[in-house]
Amino acid sequence: MGLNEQLERDGFVLTSVESLITWAQRNSLWPMPMGISCCAIEMMAFGGPRSDAARFGSERFSFSPRQADLMIVAGTVTYKMSWVVKKIWDQMPDPKWCIAMGVCTSTGGMFRSYPVVQGIDQFLPVDAYVSGCPPRPEALMKALMQIQEQVKEYKPTLLNAGKETAPQHRAQAL
Repeated sequence: MGLNEQLERDGFVLTSVESLITWAQRNSLWPMPMGISCCAIEMMAFGGPRSDAARFGSERFSFSPRQADLMIVAGTVTYKMSWVVKKIWDQMPDPKWCIAMGVCTSTGGMFRSYPVVQGIDQFLPVDAYVSGCPPRPEALMKALMQIQEQVKEYKPTLLNAGKETAPQHRAQAL
């Protein structure tokens, strides 16, 4: 069988290495769950069979920051806890993305007191906000789809000579 016949029978794919890497990243985001308070229950429901996060390649919640590329912060963040969240964020490899899940994570919610951070965007770059108290798993799924669109626009650096590789962060409210 000649090459022409085999190509007609099997077909072929033309792409670039950058497109292949971006496609793989977009379809296999591994979340690092930071379930700090009550929103964590809804985040667990997102990982369950009803929401079926496996459709998006995000069913594997990675409890190791070195294997995660998407941090989901769910719940009320206090100043005492904020340095832990920041430290885990810093341990995640670039490129990485962040979802602020729930009104307490985004703005401090009903807790207008000195120990509560009034929005994690004070110390983390947030890519998508999920509103609600508590937010529904479907809203988190929509935020995941927005992050996938941001990953699609991200161009990976194949040769890094010590340059910063983090994506340009721009938040989108849901």
